[in-house]
Amino acid sequence: MIVVRCTRTAVTTDEVRYCLSSAEPTAHPPTQWLALIQGHWAGVEIRNHWRRDAIWGEDRSRTRNPNALANLALLRSALLALLPDHFPDLSLPQIKERLHSHPSACHRLLRKKMTSKQKTLA
Repeated sequence: MIVVRCTRTAVTTDEVRYCLSSAEPTAHPPTQWLALIQGHWAGVEIRNHWRRDAIWGEDRSRTRNPNALANLALLRSALLALLPDHFPDLSLPQIKERLHSHPSACHRLLRKKMTSKQKTLA
């Protein structure tokens, strides 16, 4: 287990975060552990949350139910993975604009993918 102590300077807060790794704590010096942890979370933020927020406005959601938030995040992530395959010549903002008034089209894409995945598993 690795412990990271964070101090933020814009708003002074001190946090302690515990990180689990399959590597031994002695596998890397502290500066490398910090770089690995920061790199991991920056990648998660860029790949997942930022894209969901930029395209779907996730941070503006008024939902406070944890299960609903998790389910919506899964649906948004699934759509972000599927849409470029179905609209290869369009950017994500262009795809969003095209589908904005047609949520049923998004539902059909998800349902179609789930059905084809089930056939593959059978």
